[in-house]
Amino acid sequence: MPKERTVTDSPVIATLELISGRWKGIILYQLTFGTRRFGEIAVRIPTISRKVLTEQLKELEKDGLIVRKQYDEIPLRVEYSLSEMGESLSPVFDEIAEWGRKNILPRCQSGL
Repeated sequence: MPKERTVTDSPVIATLELISGRWKGIILYQLTFGTRRFGEIAVRIPTISRKVLTEQLKELEKDGLIVRKQYDEIPLRVEYSLSEMGESLSPVFDEIAEWGRKNILPRCQSGL
């Protein structure tokens, strides 16, 4: 039987803590489709408040998962994209999608 890991030595737990929460995974997934401005992200996630979106984007940037690029223009233009580390999550999202197709969609279609 495998040894139970603690929070400090488990890469799974460490990764989940980094992308956990209601919105971070959704924001990261939206950015897998390309660079987006704040408003574009907000439109694609209509149930998130602008305040929470701002906070989550700041955290994702601080954690090195996204890049914020500010242009010296009026009006101010800011774009968000995945960093190299954030892009490395794309295969994870592909696997989650495949798992969902196999496990979630059949349950939804059967009315469970």
